[in-house]
Amino acid sequence: MKKILILGSGMVAQPIIRHLLSKNFLVTVASNTPDRSDAMIAGHKNGTAIFWEAEDETSLDRMVSEHDLTVSILPYVFHVMVANHCVKHRKNMVTTSYAKPEMKALDSAAKEAGIIILNEMGLDPGIDHMSAMRIIDTIHQRGGAVMEFYSLCGALPAPEAAQNPFRYKFSWSPKGVVLAGNNDALFLKHNQLVNIPTRDLFKQPFKVDFPEIGALEVYPNRDSLAYRDIYGIPETQTIFRGTFRYQGWCETLDLLKQLNLISPEKFDMSGMSYADMVAHQLYRFNKTFENQPGKGEGILDKVANALGISNENYALNAIQWLGLFDEKAMGRTFDSTFEVTSDLMIEKMQLAIDERDMVVMQHTFLAGYSDGSKEVIRSRMLDFGTLATDTSIARTVALPAAIGVEMILNGSIPVKGVHIPVIPEIYNPVLTRLEELGIKMKEEFGLPLSEMIG
Repeated sequence: MKKILILGSGMVAQPIIRHLLSKNFLVTVASNTPDRSDAMIAGHKNGTAIFWEAEDETSLDRMVSEHDLTVSILPYVFHVMVANHCVKHRKNMVTTSYAKPEMKALDSAAKEAGIIILNEMGLDPGIDHMSAMRIIDTIHQRGGAVMEFYSLCGALPAPEAAQNPFRYKFSWSPKGVVLAGNNDALFLKHNQLVNIPTRDLFKQPFKVDFPEIGALEVYPNRDSLAYRDIYGIPETQTIFRGTFRYQGWCETLDLLKQLNLISPEKFDMSGMSYADMVAHQLYRFNKTFENQPGKGEGILDKVANALGISNENYALNAIQWLGLFDEKAMGRTFDSTFEVTSDLMIEKMQLAIDERDMVVMQHTFLAGYSDGSKEVIRSRMLDFGTLATDTSIARTVALPAAIGVEMILNGSIPVKGVHIPVIPEIYNPVLTRLEELGIKMKEEFGLPLSEMIG
């Protein structure tokens, strides 16, 4: 019986643990929260939960050597450490995270060890790669070229749960969601390179009508340009990867950024209220603001006046709802506005046990052929979580990885080295298995050019 080591028991762990146990594997879950791991194992005779801290490399080395495959769902900073132990003991490995350069550098060593280190086996990255590559390869097999490509994804509360002013609730790493708001973005549009600095990230979202959901906003997601090479489409004139949000998110995050309220820079907050902190930031970065640091009384009106917006502004009132204008002591010392704001969001914007989340994904292609004809191709997925069991984000992140584990252990993935799922021998069977589990992309070919984004 094959033995699998799963490192971590975070928000996406339950579906992979239970899926692999249902396939009669021996599963060891090593984490610093073994009680949570035990609950996920739910008494299954093949499951074991053990206490382990990620800094304990001695125990990690032993555990890797004793199992046939290791799955790391730890924070990404630990993946290379785990991978080195897998190479040492010639054990295969799966992660759901981006393959960083340090991981890619292990390709030769992994090949020499005769193992595969399979990364990006989640949702985004993961299902996005696989579903896009299935269509890209189809276009190329027909002798066509990908002229334009948009790939959009979002993990959101279901419409009935999106009732706060941000229209957002956390179903995965809360700090990661907020921190992503500090990224720059790079994409190609009609052969023009577009570089969006972080200060402008949320300023020009565009809208997409998604069936059953309605209008969603899209803002750019990091470096899209790299995917021309990753997906093998050097011919494309447009490549854009974006994030779906409900209307209101981009406007509110843009105002938070204008007020420097999701900055990682630390300063002394001793004795400050939330309103004092906002006044401090406004004065520090906008010297036309007449108030002095640490004076937060009536801060909503002062912010509105300083920025030249109405005090009835939607984003301004969303920030007020969050509590950032409260004259309440924060109890902080040396800290960052990112930590303060994200902590308030975590406190007020958690997905409740009786609420559903959802994942929305859409790829849109403009394909051109040698006879001069063109078509728009669209691929969409809408997936909802199940109340009180697995969230949609947990299922769509964990189950591709679980299927990857099965395929490696039964010998159906022949390649070795460091990989992501962009080759047919990986993406085709994984997408087929996901469809059997109810996670399916709906593909539409031959759409008119009027259906193209932009």
